[in-house]
Amino acid sequence: MPGANDKQKLEADISIHIFTASAGLVGVCLTVIGLIRVVVATINVDTIADNLLAIDALLFLASCLLAYWALRTRSVRRMYRVERAADALFIAGLLLMTGVCSIIAYELL
Repeated sequence: MPGANDKQKLEADISIHIFTASAGLVGVCLTVIGLIRVVVATINVDTIADNLLAIDALLFLASCLLAYWALRTRSVRRMYRVERAADALFIAGLLLMTGVCSIIAYELL
């Protein structure tokens, strides 16, 4: 029978996944910003995608920091609130990244 300890372990596992994925996606956003700048300089196309990706990188960074805070906190109640905020920022970052991908596909192709 699962207890409260199992639920807390599952919540910590979710925080770990948010932490690692959002940290990796910050790097992806920064890499794509650099690639877009190279393409823009080469073919003289102006795009808003690099600015949106910078905002997206900040969303993923905030999500990463909140997930880390959720892992480090001692209060279970605070952990749930902080983890929920990290999850919301992570989802918002993913949605923005999807929008940026469609902008890149529309403007550069």
